[in-house]
Amino acid sequence: MAAVSKEEIMRIVEEYDKKDIRIATVCSHSSLQIFHGARVEGFKTIGIAISKKPRFYDAFPLAKPDEFIIVDSYEEIMDIEDELIERNAIVVPHGSFVEYLGHKNFMEFRVPTFGNRRVLEWESDRDKERLWLESAGIKMPRKIESPEKINFPVLVKYDGAKGGKGFFIAKDYAEFKIGIDYTKKYTIQEYILGTRYYLHYFYSPIDNSGYRLSRGSLYLMGIDRRDESNIDEMYKLGSQEELKKYGLFPSFVVTGNVPVVIRESLLERVFEMGASVVEKSFELFGGMIGPFCLESIVTDELEFRVFEISARIVAGTNLYIGGSPYTEMIEKDMSMGRRIAREIKNAIALNMLDEIIS
Repeated sequence: MAAVSKEEIMRIVEEYDKKDIRIATVCSHSSLQIFHGARVEGFKTIGIAISKKPRFYDAFPLAKPDEFIIVDSYEEIMDIEDELIERNAIVVPHGSFVEYLGHKNFMEFRVPTFGNRRVLEWESDRDKERLWLESAGIKMPRKIESPEKINFPVLVKYDGAKGGKGFFIAKDYAEFKIGIDYTKKYTIQEYILGTRYYLHYFYSPIDNSGYRLSRGSLYLMGIDRRDESNIDEMYKLGSQEELKKYGLFPSFVVTGNVPVVIRESLLERVFEMGASVVEKSFELFGGMIGPFCLESIVTDELEFRVFEISARIVAGTNLYIGGSPYTEMIEKDMSMGRRIAREIKNAIALNMLDEIIS
């Protein structure tokens, strides 16, 4: 089956009852925030649960979906397309949804989806991602073409959104061979020393307030850092080199998130980077829509190096369901999940859903 076309999606949307649009997503990742934000903006919600309804939603009644659809696996989400369409659903994709449904299925999925699906091709392929970011003027860590040439600290990363799982540091070819899984596509980047900041943006093609671009507006919604297992605790046991003798190797699996406010003098560069990435996206694939995150390192020279982009809502925004220090200066209690719902609500009112879904 070929990728679903924008024209087909719009034909489906034309049949929707615009007074009964429902917001749907998979019960994982940032779904509590998405459902909560949708409810605040007046939408009914649909939780897609794998195997069974998660019990923990009962503990958060303001974020519990109005209804659940149970499937046995992520692949079976493809079998409930008609059911979602009958409910006037707009799907909000998050990291787990896209990673586990799979690129091919996501592109063929017939349910109207918030954002531009074409971004996935540029985000999930490390070479295309680098082309996009560097052509937008973003500085990135150097790419190492041959593992045999590793003679300084590097970070080895696999393609796709995996919450840091499988990433590892190597300082030479011998360490690379110990850690690598040759069955997966990987990229080798120089390891940059500095502080890591995950910058949460929202781009609206239909809103003309805020930080103006050539078309639409850009918002900074929040910033986080990430707790990672086991790298964040290994220092307590001594030298990593010594620990490797005992078979203990650092890993970067994200287990939680920590709020951050960046020094104010860096905000201008934060907005410049976000704006240039969005502007370049118009040229490459018709434009990015909604939330995205520039995953960056700030060096002791106060220079940014962006090592990755996530072109959808990231789990770090879960810190700010009641709003962040930045959104507090835009609108009280504005989370990323609520901002997505607000964009859908505004697009319905302006008859501009074609600008924000695919």
